[in-house]
Amino acid sequence: MFFVTGATGNVGREVVSQLLEEGAKVRGLTRDAGAAAIPDDAEPVVANLASDPMQAADALDGVSAVFLNTVALGDNVAEFLALARRQGVRRVVLLSSGYVRDGAAHDAQPGFVARKHRAEEEMVEASGLEWTALRPDDFAGNALFEWAAQLRAGDVVRGAYAEAATAVIHERDIAAVAVRALLEDGHTGRHYRLTGPEWLTERDRVRIIGEVTGRPVRFEEISPQDARAAMITSGLPGEIADAVLGDLAAAVHRTRRITDTVPLVTGRPALAFAQWVSENSAAFQG
Repeated sequence: MFFVTGATGNVGREVVSQLLEEGAKVRGLTRDAGAAAIPDDAEPVVANLASDPMQAADALDGVSAVFLNTVALGDNVAEFLALARRQGVRRVVLLSSGYVRDGAAHDAQPGFVARKHRAEEEMVEASGLEWTALRPDDFAGNALFEWAAQLRAGDVVRGAYAEAATAVIHERDIAAVAVRALLEDGHTGRHYRLTGPEWLTERDRVRIIGEVTGRPVRFEEISPQDARAAMITSGLPGEIADAVLGDLAAAVHRTRRITDTVPLVTGRPALAFAQWVSENSAAFQG
């Protein structure tokens, strides 16, 4: 039995589906049973572990491995991990972040997001469970939050740092690596840095959206200050907006390597951003 936190999120939903395809038994955690459907073949667990991690006690009975998205836990990560160990869980796969820098301690991480995720990694590493930490680069699905509303309203995307390059990764690839780490031995103690197959600037990604959707869309660069104000207006917390803009600023000049983790672990190439756009093109149409 596998326990998937954040089972209705972009990555967790894929983890549930792919585990079911492997013939595994799955319990999927959600705070609201009516917010998004858990697949019929999975067992839904409705609980708010951010308020009380002990709500998961019964759901962890008979569970061998957990996919852990800490958004579902709030400040209760350590308490949940201790509970999981007491309930007989053997393995945990953590969804961390590509913001985390290799070899840097918590206090030396570059910004709030990296420090938060590194602190969570340290809790997992100290849990006594077999662990794997996934550090994905920019999610392909972030384009929905960043740009979908603008593109439904017109053909121009406005944002900062047009030449910032990232190796955006399809959420299905993140889930595919997670599933292999949940099911198989040989992944314990690994920090897997996950990227898509190519470097794309902000301008490149908008161009690809236009090519796939058949629209004449373009990227218009604005100041970081204006971009931050727009992010906050859209509901993003200021500290997250600062982290995003800081990483984009660094990405204008920094080249991170494309990793081969997805093909090595899954046995197939990483999925291109264009494929993600083709699967989600309706979200960008007016």
